[in-house]
Amino acid sequence: MKVALVTGASRGLGAVMARELAHAGWAVAVNYANDTRGAEAVAGDIRDSGGRAFAVKFSVIDHSQIASGLQDIARALGPVDLIVNNATGPQPEMPLMEQSWRSYLDQLEFFVKAPLELLQAVLPDWRARKSGRVINIGSEVAELGNPLFGNYASAKGAMLSMTRSWASELAPEGITVNLVAPGWIPVERHAAAQREHMDWYLDRTPLGHFGKPEDIAHMVVFLASNKADFITGQRIAVNGGRTLL
Repeated sequence: MKVALVTGASRGLGAVMARELAHAGWAVAVNYANDTRGAEAVAGDIRDSGGRAFAVKFSVIDHSQIASGLQDIARALGPVDLIVNNATGPQPEMPLMEQSWRSYLDQLEFFVKAPLELLQAVLPDWRARKSGRVINIGSEVAELGNPLFGNYASAKGAMLSMTRSWASELAPEGITVNLVAPGWIPVERHAAAQREHMDWYLDRTPLGHFGKPEDIAHMVVFLASNKADFITGQRIAVNGGRTLL
């Protein structure tokens, strides 16, 4: 059984992706930094459904914790075959003149530094086996350029460029790298979203409704499967058509 690591999987999109990968036959390492109860609940749901899962605590932006976290996964489930880079931190919106370089670095740590250091940690093993998959969770904002969001949008844009560069370099070694770019998919942290804001978003969504976490998870499961063996370096938007132009 192959092993998937889903970062930031104690709730929201990560939790749904972890469950769907398990349903597709993957053993899943449910990564979290703080929410032990949530991660253990996700892992417990997977095991109760007959799957294999392990809740593993480590911060993806702390280089010193990555190696020990991967060792814990290897002992519990086996070596990682797939990394889904989903973990994120706070995403503050702020006017340009209030944005600091630190506010940009905060986003780059999650969307560039963490994926880089995770890949570097597993790459010697993947190269030896000539297999491995990375699925980065990007965002439509990298293309839409939402105002007040330059810190987040630029980091997601960097993630897309990084995806394409890695895919080009690693393709000869049988390793694929792709990016799924969601739109606004309401999850727990959006519970307080204002109706006016939601209506504004839907007015600009060709399909006219919000997506579900499962919409993202199903694309991740596809890209992780052997049906996607000939797909690499791609940005696949799952956003109801908002970036169709």
